[in-house]
Amino acid sequence: MTSNTTKEDFFSTNKNFDQLYPLPISRLSNLHWTPIEIARKAADFLSVTPGANILDIGAGVGKFCLNAGYYAKDCNFFGVEQRSNLVAIANQVQRQLGIRNASFIHGNFTQLDFSAFDHFYFYNPFYENLVDESLHIDDSIAHSESLYEYYAGYLYTLLDTRPPGTRLATYQSSHTRIPASYQLVSSDIDTLFSCWIKNT
Repeated sequence: MTSNTTKEDFFSTNKNFDQLYPLPISRLSNLHWTPIEIARKAADFLSVTPGANILDIGAGVGKFCLNAGYYAKDCNFFGVEQRSNLVAIANQVQRQLGIRNASFIHGNFTQLDFSAFDHFYFYNPFYENLVDESLHIDDSIAHSESLYEYYAGYLYTLLDTRPPGTRLATYQSSHTRIPASYQLVSSDIDTLFSCWIKNT
């Protein structure tokens, strides 16, 4: 931060926040990183219980976790991301901002123990497997339609086994990939932001 820039300035607009990232990363923001207004809505919904552990599946450079952590200071936000370079950038910005309730895990979400987390967020993390390679973040990981189906099915099963009361916030993600055990409690059709609570 410069002497004239406060932490609050970065959280005021997407443009300001994206300046924290290297230019090639900030240029991906509109397509791949959660907008700050969506992060704040999701944080409000997911932070229902103080001390809750909330997982962002496919965290990228951490924009959701960092913004959610800023707005919901009594909860803990974890982001899991396969690309080590993006995790390094997320950690760097986390240290720069001093957001202590956000942390990042380098790995595949299928390797995690979901029982360690209370609620979940994702921004269509598997869709990159279905689009032209020009829309990929990079080519450091494999992409394929079969991977999309595998990840989507794996996540469906994991979510379905979570206890009643589990909250899920999704952004630009298909409702057909959410287990029937989750009730849709709110949805913004303009932004495709949705909130869910597991009933059974």
